[in-house]
Amino acid sequence: MSFNTFGHLFRFTSFGESHGAAIGCVVDGCPPRIPLEAAEIQVHLDKRRPGQSRFTTQRQEPDAVKIMSGVFSDDRTGGQVTTGTPIMLLIENVDQRSKDYSDIRDKYRPGHAGYTYDVKYGVQDYRGGGRASARETAARVAAGAIARKIVPGLSVRGALVQMGPHKIDRSRWDWNEVDNNPFFCPDPVQAKFFESYLDGVRKSGSSVGAVIEVVAEGVPAGLGAPVYAKLDAELAAALMGINAVKGVEIGDGFDTAIMAGEDNADEMRIGNDNKPVFLSNHAGGILGGISTGQAIVARFAVKPTSSILNPRKTVDRYGNDTEVVTKGRHDPCVGIRAVPIGEAMVACVLADHYLMHRAQVGEGTAWPFAPGR
Repeated sequence: MSFNTFGHLFRFTSFGESHGAAIGCVVDGCPPRIPLEAAEIQVHLDKRRPGQSRFTTQRQEPDAVKIMSGVFSDDRTGGQVTTGTPIMLLIENVDQRSKDYSDIRDKYRPGHAGYTYDVKYGVQDYRGGGRASARETAARVAAGAIARKIVPGLSVRGALVQMGPHKIDRSRWDWNEVDNNPFFCPDPVQAKFFESYLDGVRKSGSSVGAVIEVVAEGVPAGLGAPVYAKLDAELAAALMGINAVKGVEIGDGFDTAIMAGEDNADEMRIGNDNKPVFLSNHAGGILGGISTGQAIVARFAVKPTSSILNPRKTVDRYGNDTEVVTKGRHDPCVGIRAVPIGEAMVACVLADHYLMHRAQVGEGTAWPFAPGR
């Protein structure tokens, strides 16, 4: 199976399956002398870790990360730092229950990747989806924790803004509330509603989708490229590459189709520091594929979990009609744990483009330009 590596200069290759011995990744291209401890990675993995509430899968995985290479510590470095060599991160699997999948080993779950894997490779790991499992995304979160340390002053935060048809009230948005509820929801009133709503979904044996918003602040202007490496295009590809994601928008996204030009264009003025100030951010911090220096705003839609208790019509790998019921431990809304994954992928793209920008133009150009230039 090819295409397991993400990125250009900052890149990582993930490995492992849902029910294998371990998962992890090898991060390459990280600059040297960046302070890095396992605890700094662990704090992000703990946000994605399963089994933390009744609203996620009850699989109990500590997701304890080990840094196996790429760091060095002695009295001359003042602590553990990266060396510029590949950083291997390892996370052991400890709570696999493969027997939960024995009844469906030859059946394809509707909405799942089992059929397409079988058609392409002639073999598919039915135990939790194997490589197609969201378990693989722990490696992305680990890589993203390193990526966050590369761009100076970068802040990447995500939040759940919609579950099923129910949206948050943006007038109540409070970033401090995101870590106060099991949904990473910035609206405390809607977070309380989500408890009873998702309890009903879970008890009915079904699942529901969600929309996640990721905001990156402290992004320098100039990241990206005008044609085939547009920053928004690569962010969209990174977010679409997350399991179960079926849609991505940048800035106002699809709402721009109903706007007039006067409403959509982000007007500019000179601020008190003699630098441009945008009067709005409909573009989501990116113009012409290049960052403006504003906050980058991206949203992605996560479909309902394919593994549900209610019977669904399907076929088996031998050409017979049948029905399938998925037992085991599954997220009634996989979008909840997608929040830290979305943050990680945005951080990886920004770190990658930050390094490419410096490689091409160094510190960049001086602005404003002298008259006549």
